[in-house]
Amino acid sequence: MNQIRFSFEDLEVWQKAVAFAKETIDLIEKINTHQKHYRLIEQLEAASTSVSLNIAEGKGRRSKKEFIQFLYVARGSLYETITLLIIFHKVNWIAEKQVDELKHLAFEIGKMLSSLIASIRRSMT
Repeated sequence: MNQIRFSFEDLEVWQKAVAFAKETIDLIEKINTHQKHYRLIEQLEAASTSVSLNIAEGKGRRSKKEFIQFLYVARGSLYETITLLIIFHKVNWIAEKQVDELKHLAFEIGKMLSSLIASIRRSMT
């Protein structure tokens, strides 16, 4: 049986973004806080998954220009996720080590997004 694959699945940056979302969701599962803070937790989950979602959506667009725009949105979601993780650490919901581990992965994804954007821009000229 042939395995169906979408073109975005071959992008290493998408693969790392999915792994980043999984690690973030795994961390979220361990957070024990009051019900009134669920909105912040949901925001963290949404931001972390938005990175890979925007890469995939952009890859499915008709133009390189649109793809680049979605890659910028993905990078923004990455930065939003890190900001939320820093806030969660400051209110003692997660350990600094957990933030640092995710920041390392996020930094790598950010560099890959910037490289992909630059590569697409070069191919447009």
